Amino acid sequence: MAKKDYYEVLGVNRDASDEDIKKAYRKLAMKHHPDRNPDNPNAEEHFKEAKEAYEILSDSQKRGAYDQYGHAGVDQQAGMGGGAGAGGFADAFGDIFGDIFGQGRAGGQRSNVYRGADLRYNMEISLEDAARGSETKIRIPVMAECETCHGSGAKPGTSPVTCTTCGGHGQVRMQQGFFSIQQTCPKCHGGGKMVKDPCPTCHGDGRIKQQKTLAVKIPAGVDEGDRIRLSGEGEAGVNGGPSGDLYVVVHLKKHAIFEREGGDLHCEMPISFTTAALGGEIEIPTLDGHAKMKIPAESQTGAKFRLRGKGIKALRSSDYGDLICHVVVETPVKLNEKQKELLRELENLNQMDSSKHSPKAKSWMQKVTDFFQ
Repeated sequence: MAKKDYYEVLGVNRDASDEDIKKAYRKLAMKHHPDRNPDNPNAEEHFKEAKEAYEILSDSQKRGAYDQYGHAGVDQQAGMGGGAGAGGFADAFGDIFGDIFGQGRAGGQRSNVYRGADLRYNMEISLEDAARGSETKIRIPVMAECETCHGSGAKPGTSPVTCTTCGGHGQVRMQQGFFSIQQTCPKCHGGGKMVKDPCPTCHGDGRIKQQKTLAVKIPAGVDEGDRIRLSGEGEAGVNGGPSGDLYVVVHLKKHAIFEREGGDLHCEMPISFTTAALGGEIEIPTLDGHAKMKIPAESQTGAKFRLRGKGIKALRSSDYGDLICHVVVETPVKLNEKQKELLRELENLNQMDSSKHSPKAKSWMQKVTDFFQ
């Protein structure tokens, strides 16, 4: 049976670079690996085809012979290993092991130095602090480097020793079928070192739990969900690794008057029946004090009035938002007899020409009539 063209097997052009060939092989090996396709009897055959094609095309000498003479030029060398091709194949195969089994590169040595974990702190602030900016102090629990052993985990005067199980590599080699893979050392848990005499303060961990007080500067304009990053203020690293970061997540407290929407502020503005009908001037609150606002005659509930520049300057903007007031016409309550009499008189006068004095009611009633007809 004639062999398939190696370039077609990997799905690359004949002028493909070494990197393109490696990527194509890794993709096919991941797709057709027998361990990933236990129910597919053809997977192993496709896997072997890709392996053979890569062994030839990853070696410059074998590839040259194949390009000139086809399979006849490489059949005696295929699968024998050695040379540059064998090294390239081992590299790519090691990468695939990492993808399939979750391990590092085959034959590699893991570092036992780890970066500390990032931390999150939820902070509630007032709308005023968000608008103007402020500075506050927070207290957080963290895993800090042990001052007694300086992070080594060993009793002062002693040092960690090389793990006898993995020889300091942090990994041990295990055999799975015809594959040889590496796994985290069960003795040192990947650290490569063992502590025979643990530090009495941290009990061999190298870190201790502490309460740390930090000053947090809140920039003006922060909004709900914004994060403030404090570099290096997270948990301490392991075996001298760098510390993680602390992320302060901002949450806005509910305000008694205003609701924020980006740089704009919204508020409800109750006005009297008389002011809504005749117009007038009212005083409204802002974050900077009080302001005057003119209400035009015949204003209705739901009308919106805007005060330019009385909102908040957003964090990444140089412009201030607006203050938007939503009118709510307040119905009089607890009326005395005189007030009730005057309102009845007003109602009687309005009834003489309801379409003129109550255009919305007239329009609504017409829609109701049309609906039932």
